[in-house]
Order: sequence, then C-alpha cells, then structure tokens
Amino acid sequence: MLVNEENSSRVAVVTGAGAGLGAAIAHRFAADGYTVVLVGRTESTLKQTVQDGPAGADMYPWVGDVSDLAAITAVMDGVAERFGRLDVLVNNAGVAIPGTVDQIDLNSYRTMMSTNVDGVFFASRAALPHLRVTRGCIVNIGSVGGLGGDWYQAAYNATKGALVNLTNAMALDHGREIRVNAVHPGVTLSSQFIRDALAEGTSLRERFVDRVPMGRPGEPAEVAAVVAFLASADAGYLNGVHIPVDGGLAASNGQTNLYKIDA
Repeated sequence: MLVNEENSSRVAVVTGAGAGLGAAIAHRFAADGYTVVLVGRTESTLKQTVQDGPAGADMYPWVGDVSDLAAITAVMDGVAERFGRLDVLVNNAGVAIPGTVDQIDLNSYRTMMSTNVDGVFFASRAALPHLRVTRGCIVNIGSVGGLGGDWYQAAYNATKGALVNLTNAMALDHGREIRVNAVHPGVTLSSQFIRDALAEGTSLRERFVDRVPMGRPGEPAEVAAVVAFLASADAGYLNGVHIPVDGGLAASNGQTNLYKIDA
C-alpha cells in the first residue's frame, strides 16, 4: 500500500461503512494513508470491510448508531481520545425505502428521517468540537435525489433535499473553522442487488443508459475518489459545494434524446 505521508497522521470517520459506498470510501481513505474509523450498527459488516481493505491499512470498526445523539457523541469523543485527533467526518450512513407519500408506511418514513437527516445532524454536532481543533472537514453523502425528484422516492428525496440545505447552512456557520461539502451520487453499482437490476441486456439498463450521457452506472470507487478529493488539501478553498457524481445526468433537462433514431 502506497501511503501519502501528508495523511499518515490524519484520522477519518466514515459512517455507514459496513458495505456499499461507505466501504469504498473507507478503503480509499485507508489507501491514502489515513487512520480510518468505520462506524455502523453491525460489527460483523464493519469487520468485513476492514478485512476487504488494502493490505496494511489502518482501519478500525466502531459500533454506533448515528440516529442516537448520545451514542454517536460517545463514538466521536472516543475516537478523538483514542487517536488524539479527528480530521475528517464522512456522513455516509443512509437508508432508501421506496414509496409515494400516500403509500409509504410511517415506520419506513421515520427510519429514513432518523438516519438520513438526524444522523447527519447528530454526527456533525458530535464531531464539530474535535474538527475545530484540527481545522478539519465534513463531507456529506447526498444523492441526485436531493437535487431533483425521483419516482416513488418521496420520503427519501425529502431527506436528501434536507441534507443539501443542511450542508449549505453548516458551510456558512462553520466555514472559518472547517469546510463542509457534499457529494451527490447517481445510480452506483454499490450492491449486488443494483448490479443485478442493471445487468447488461435488462430493460432497466436500457432505460438508464438512455438517460445518462456517459451510458453507464457509476462505480463506488469513483464516488470515493471525489470524497477523498474534497477531504484533501487540494480542495482547501472549497466550502459549501455540491458535486454530482452521476455521469452527466444533472446536465440534462430531463427529456430523452429527441434525435436518437433507433435503427
């Protein structure tokens, strides 16, 4: 593993790091030389992420629930005490459950609100005292669903829309001490379920390719690379920015290609 000496003393916390994007982000930070703390509710999945990480990586699983303010505060305080500092918080933990306003059950609604909104608010609140010391940064993982609507994702879109403006507000309130930015992935091959649903030859893949200028879904490592950039010194004057990682989807007005004539 090639270690960036500049990052060798830096500590990053990644929430929702047990699988998918969170695991990819944790692996990228580890490869870049950070000490990485993986936060999630299930110890076994966090340990699997560590096991799958780069050889020689400095990674530590830490069980915690972002929707519980006392619990996540204990995590952040514990990380700062154990490692002596906290430089980066990646608010990645999130839940997506489909449903329209009149159809989604209230438990699903509350689960998304408590994880996707409360979780970001609580984790950021808990980390801020430690990030101020190091003049660190927060990277929030949003979604293109926070920048525009999706069919059958009313509650999820509401949570990610809230994350957009929470990012803006924190960037204003704390910009003289820390930077706060957001990454907004489009459809990313972050689970086997998504890979199967978007497999070559499926009708969903064909509809997806028709809308995305780059003609393919994203890879988790591509999202992780943008997160790593925002956490780096190279992004030192970026604060309150929102970067879609969506293959160009956000560049469209939503219409299909009117000049594409099938052979």
